[in-house]
Amino acid sequence: MSGFSFEILDRDQVSNARAGLIKTRRGDIQTPYLVPVATLGSVRALGSDDLVSLGVSCALANTYHLHLKPGDELIGRLGGLHKFMGFSRPLFTDSGGFQAFSLGFGREHNIAKIGNIFPQELNLIPEGNDCQQQGDEQCEEEPLESEIYRSNYRKSYGGGSKEGSKRADGKGQKNARKENLTKITDQGISFKSMADGAWHFLDAERSMRIQSNLGSDIIMSFDECTSPLSDYDYTKKAMYRTHDWAEESIRYHDKSQAIYGIIQGGWFEDLRRTSTDFIVSQPFDGIAIGGSLGNSKQDMHQVLDWTIPRLDDRPRHLLGIGEIDDIFECVARGIDTFDCVSPTRIARRGSLLLSPQSGGSRQNKFRLNIKSARFKEDDLPVDPACSCPTCCRYSRAYLRHLYVSGELSYFRLATLHNLHFMLRLMESIRESIKCGSFMELRGRWLKAI
Repeated sequence: MSGFSFEILDRDQVSNARAGLIKTRRGDIQTPYLVPVATLGSVRALGSDDLVSLGVSCALANTYHLHLKPGDELIGRLGGLHKFMGFSRPLFTDSGGFQAFSLGFGREHNIAKIGNIFPQELNLIPEGNDCQQQGDEQCEEEPLESEIYRSNYRKSYGGGSKEGSKRADGKGQKNARKENLTKITDQGISFKSMADGAWHFLDAERSMRIQSNLGSDIIMSFDECTSPLSDYDYTKKAMYRTHDWAEESIRYHDKSQAIYGIIQGGWFEDLRRTSTDFIVSQPFDGIAIGGSLGNSKQDMHQVLDWTIPRLDDRPRHLLGIGEIDDIFECVARGIDTFDCVSPTRIARRGSLLLSPQSGGSRQNKFRLNIKSARFKEDDLPVDPACSCPTCCRYSRAYLRHLYVSGELSYFRLATLHNLHFMLRLMESIRESIKCGSFMELRGRWLKAI
């Protein structure tokens, strides 16, 4: 048995926010919680000891990427992912189905999970923004050396990137559609590896076997994530395919692992309702809400408003979302857990999180751009209200120096700050739900100017 359970401890009296406790065989997770993403078995730039010292309760790894490199069977022979990465706390793994989108329509349509219905109008994403706002090919992890190169390139050439980014004159925007690297049938998904061009096949049974080899505590059913530009007929077909795969996932999954079913249906109301009712009817341990989530954050909120009232009290996970304003809006609607690369990714790209009392606001996305020359002689910590190891010891001037110099230590210090920041934010959200002040806290953050 998985040893999995979920209990709702407190409910907000004004919104649908709730505080709960997920119990697993390897430890507890207090909710609401933002699960750090460890794509290849590591949160970029940090070791597992860093995660423990920060108080990280769990992490999420990527089934598809670990299957390709170093291989799930190898990880299994070495004792499983927990032992492999030296992390004894709960681990989530996704099913690999998201790559059906990221390597398929995401590339072909040049959009992300929350996309622009007019892809020709997509602008270059400002430095520091996360993968929900850019083509997903850029969401694939890249070597830190590449990020250093990009940092130094921007420093030397005034802000561009080597990848055809939009220049100050508006030219050079990289909007061209790319090759679709997937083939999707009712049997499963074939993926063309961007590393060596080889084709790999995943179906529900293989996905469950890979996740069993990894030995994660909470796994996801195999699904197809559609594009915001997919039409109704295709989205409906993909939804029913996801439902068939959900039943197969239940049949084949390792019963020592808890399993979440994934709701699909794009941004079509009737499909979302149909998918919600089907997934709720299945014996999943928890419910995940997958993309596409529409063409804007307002669409995402609408999808949640169609979906959440039809759910029961099992834990609810929102896949791939984790911006600060998104967290407040989605917790208010009843979401329990999230996963997102944003806090760690933007840290590596020079954006450090900032609380309202230190100048963070919706306008600046609660971010400080450490690349700015105005911090060259600034001896303040990144966020004077923050108690992370970085803010307790280092100044903005020092971090800027590390960043523009391409020093590897910058990545660790910046990631420590952003991850600590988000963990403390989630802690304050949980406490506010218990104390009946969640909407007050939400107002202080989202109305901050």
